Amino acid sequence: MTDATTTARVDAWLWAVRVYKTRSAATTACRAGHVRVNGERAKAAQPVRPGDELRVRIQGFDRILVVKKTIAKRVGAALVAEALDDRTPPPPPRESMPFVPVRDRGAGRPTKRDRRDIEKLRGRDLD
Repeated sequence: MTDATTTARVDAWLWAVRVYKTRSAATTACRAGHVRVNGERAKAAQPVRPGDELRVRIQGFDRILVVKKTIAKRVGAALVAEALDDRTPPPPPRESMPFVPVRDRGAGRPTKRDRRDIEKLRGRDLD
């Protein structure tokens, strides 16, 4: 096989395996530093090969993907499963996630006491 068939651009591969909805969104994520290939920050045109590990930050969480097969065009879900190995750990249960207080819409600006109570709940108490 030639080198062209064993590699693919990282942004095209992420789009092809449906991590990002558009290729431009994948390119933007690479520029922002949300994509790492084998631990190194990746540019959009960086080639990926089978066996490479990608860490992709989406909505505050990292997805860990291992390239099994390089593809450059969008394919069906069955072929996507053959092209990657998802090693992302399961998300923590909702019970262990901290509660984020929400103020009623139109409640106005919080008072000093409200602000201190909110910061206590968030664990940012300075006292």
